[in-house]
Amino acid sequence: MHIETDPKLDFKDVLIRPKRSTLASRKDVDIAREFTFKWSGRKFKGVPIIAANMDGVGTFDMAKAFEKDGNGLTVALHKHYALEDLEAYYTKNGPDNVWYSIGLVKDDQDKLLKFIKGKAGKKLDKVCIDVANGYSQNFVDFIKKIRDKVGKDITIMAGNVVTGEMVEELILSGVDVVKVGIGPGSVCTTRRMTGVGYPQLSATIECADAAHGLGGLICADGGCTVPGDIAKAFGGGADFVMLGGMLSGHDQAEQRVIEKDGEKFVQFYGMSSDTAMKKHKGGVAEYRASEGKTVHVPYKGDVAVTLQDVLGGIRSACTYVGAKRLKELSKRTTFIRVNQQLNTVYGDR
Repeated sequence: MHIETDPKLDFKDVLIRPKRSTLASRKDVDIAREFTFKWSGRKFKGVPIIAANMDGVGTFDMAKAFEKDGNGLTVALHKHYALEDLEAYYTKNGPDNVWYSIGLVKDDQDKLLKFIKGKAGKKLDKVCIDVANGYSQNFVDFIKKIRDKVGKDITIMAGNVVTGEMVEELILSGVDVVKVGIGPGSVCTTRRMTGVGYPQLSATIECADAAHGLGGLICADGGCTVPGDIAKAFGGGADFVMLGGMLSGHDQAEQRVIEKDGEKFVQFYGMSSDTAMKKHKGGVAEYRASEGKTVHVPYKGDVAVTLQDVLGGIRSACTYVGAKRLKELSKRTTFIRVNQQLNTVYGDR
């Protein structure tokens, strides 16, 4: 047994200290990024925000809304779409703003290989390999196998992990973007069920340092509840930020709107919840427990309004520290420890 006594921080534990700025307006801030992925050699240009590969978030409709938005945001499609539906989407819409998602099960791998051989296979350019626990040797071996099967010119994002040494191992195994986060999600109960996790801001800072030393990138996945949290993630060195709960409850959820006592809601659940496992796997396997919750979030209408808030908040954060480009935000960020962020006398929103 070992105890680390250095404090580890979450988004709620800090604020960004403002600095003198010559920026006259938020509209002067460029919040797009340009990356060349380490292994695939492909280039990315756009706002580096990714919709999580969850039911109700990582949907075709969300991808279409992001394309309409025009800022270059991307969607990690959830892995439960049928092969023919994926082929139809890629054939009609192209691959630029979507990631094809898979897990470790053989069915996912077989579907991916069939997709590659099919009519839309040549369009595939980005794959997200998603597991709750990215620390198993089986996961590392799987990544190496997938990299070998899809070839060198496919960008691979994979995770989740929260420590620098595992980030390094994944990058050296062929991952372009490492997904960082264990337990911070709004409908994730991993920390409650297992006692395992890592405060998300510290995980982001430490993992970004490890990845950048090898020419790799990270995606901070989970824990953002307001636009300011996204700014903190970028300030901590995240290259991409993945959003789940913040993008739930919209028209693009592809889920039924429920009305209760005159108010409208949309169901939202973790992908390790009993709801998800009953829907997609027929139930919770006897050797495991549910590690996600199911909630009803208020219906929010079109996602365009939320995107305006998110992108506007990031631009504003950049103006407060004098970052003309999102790329400069981490260099100009100084975090200060706080005991309270918000005046909540009239609520926490």
